[in-house]
Amino acid sequence: MPEQDRPPDRGEPLDGGTPRTGPAERLALNHMGSFDWDLRLGTLELDAAALKVFDLLPHEYSGRPESLAIRVAPEEGDRLDTVFRRALHDRAASYGMYFQVLLRDGTARWTHTQGRILRDEDGKGVRVIGIVRDATAELTHSTMLRTMEADRARQTSMVERTTQALSRAVTVDDVTATLTGSGGLERFGADGLALGLVDGSMLKIIALTGRSMEILSDLRLTRLEDDLPLSEAIIEQRPRFVASLPELAERFPRLAPYISQLQIEAAAYLPLVAQARSIGGLCLFYRDRTHFTAEDRNLCLALAGIVAQSLQRAMLFDQEREFATGLQASMLPRRIPDVVGGEIAVRYHAAWSGREVGGDWYDVIPLPQGRIGVVVGDVEGHDTHAAAMMGQLRIVLRAYAAEGHAPSTVLARASQFLAELDTERFATCTYAQVDLATGDVRVVRAGHLGPLIRHNDGRTGWPNVRGGLPLGLATHFEDHEYPETRLDLVPGETLLLCTDGLVEQPGKDITEGMDALTDAVRHGPHGAAALADHLADGLWARPGAEDDMALLLLRRAPDPGTLKAPRIHQYIHQADPEGLAEARTVLRQALVAWGAGELVDDVELVAGELLTNVLLHTEGGAVMTLEIVPAVRSRVPRRVRLAVQDRSSVWPRRRTPGEAATSGRGLLLIDSLATRWGVEPRGEGKSVWAEFQWQAAAQNRPEAGYPAA
Repeated sequence: MPEQDRPPDRGEPLDGGTPRTGPAERLALNHMGSFDWDLRLGTLELDAAALKVFDLLPHEYSGRPESLAIRVAPEEGDRLDTVFRRALHDRAASYGMYFQVLLRDGTARWTHTQGRILRDEDGKGVRVIGIVRDATAELTHSTMLRTMEADRARQTSMVERTTQALSRAVTVDDVTATLTGSGGLERFGADGLALGLVDGSMLKIIALTGRSMEILSDLRLTRLEDDLPLSEAIIEQRPRFVASLPELAERFPRLAPYISQLQIEAAAYLPLVAQARSIGGLCLFYRDRTHFTAEDRNLCLALAGIVAQSLQRAMLFDQEREFATGLQASMLPRRIPDVVGGEIAVRYHAAWSGREVGGDWYDVIPLPQGRIGVVVGDVEGHDTHAAAMMGQLRIVLRAYAAEGHAPSTVLARASQFLAELDTERFATCTYAQVDLATGDVRVVRAGHLGPLIRHNDGRTGWPNVRGGLPLGLATHFEDHEYPETRLDLVPGETLLLCTDGLVEQPGKDITEGMDALTDAVRHGPHGAAALADHLADGLWARPGAEDDMALLLLRRAPDPGTLKAPRIHQYIHQADPEGLAEARTVLRQALVAWGAGELVDDVELVAGELLTNVLLHTEGGAVMTLEIVPAVRSRVPRRVRLAVQDRSSVWPRRRTPGEAATSGRGLLLIDSLATRWGVEPRGEGKSVWAEFQWQAAAQNRPEAGYPAA
């Protein structure tokens, strides 16, 4: 054959060296062949390299696309057809896709085809010239890259999720809860976890989670120098990755009894190092792992670093918190003195969020003449400075009160003291002097909540207590006026003082909290301690309760009299429109229960007259007492005694009203209904009493039972 007629794709020597390769050979060497598809005739011409890609021998191929069905599965053929027809419809210049070829040995080979579509003058596709190639190596490399990228993304996600979860952990308990709680093991990609802290020469396991991990509970507290893998990692500050537990048992014989029971295959023992100091260790356990890649080791070390930083921050917080709360606790009274004629209960709840401690306080102060002082207050701020100021202010206020000063003077002097401390802080408080023998209560408040009173009939209310400026501000504005408000606490009634943390919630009006507290007091038990527990259980843990809370309850001892001489007391506040009706109801119920129902109308009429007179003609409320006067001798009829006490020094006097007069007949009414009546001086006021004769039937005598006060 002449040289000019030799096919150009034949190899020929280059300067006597390596033969030259033609285009077809170049394609074949790269597992690539070509095809020519005549769309009008329906023929598909494949060269030798293309037949090799399809793993076909020349006699196995008929030259038509249908004969490729022995190598291309129907679903793959449908995908090819769909891609090609879409390219024709969209008038695309070319198309391409990956598909699988079934080889004669039954294995599948990834193949790629790329075709150029030739069209006539009308744009109709008439011919496709293209190539097919073996894409196994390409896709294998791509799959490997995708796997690496997926692993890298997974590891990044684990680090990010762990960092995010631990960023919200404030205390050591928060850290352990994050590691052992929902999603904890998933964030670490482990099947078990153990977390230990160094405590002197000891290693204390504070978190243990995962299936079969409870087997290690015996090792919760060990000496740091014990021959254990986690201790070794902590001391040497070097991680240990174990993929063969039998070898681990040989190295650490103490672990041998536990390893045989653990359902794990591998473990990573990681030291927790912060500022070059080992503070603990983290152990991660795996069930289906046989080795640790370099990426696995780096991931474990990164997770351990995150845990170490979180633990160091949490341990520092716990130390500061312990110091602050200890300081705060030392500023509060260590014990509450016993009181005669009543019971006192106090409760304190520290703010739980952050390292903040507040300046809330309470105190009970013994006073001259058998009285007591009760106070609840709050220094502005939530830090150790507020707690320290609270302690100073509590001691000073206690000293002024113990000297016997009037309540208004006590707060005025406390305000002056706070102003002299050269601080911009101020304080609020409510202080009350209480005489439990008479029920006399004198209240003053400095920018603070007033008291809440629960009456014997179950009613609760916030008396109108006048107030002054907060302590410290009063001195700044030279206004030391703290007006006193007089209240009566009858036997069985309860006085409540609290700080605003008990009634304030973020985003809500304070009146909502006051109503909630009122309702809780109304439905709570009678005893002071039981009621304090009831309020603490219901209000301490409510959503949004993040402030300090101080609570003081003072209950005057009930006075039911005796079985033979029962007695009830009822306080009627001047500003309470329902008080008079409530008093009549209580009076009626008591008389019926005592078997003196025939006296109800007379006693109720006299009580209404006496109470109305107090509410209309004095500046305070009234205390109503109803009791049975025991008989001196069994033949003497029993008597029911009604007494109404007020703070007015003006005694009632008889008048002779004219026919047209609208008043002045009260004493005449009492004189006609009561067996006898009179007036007695009572401290700063008086008591008007009336007795009614009553011959009780034996079966209805009060010994059979009467309502408790």
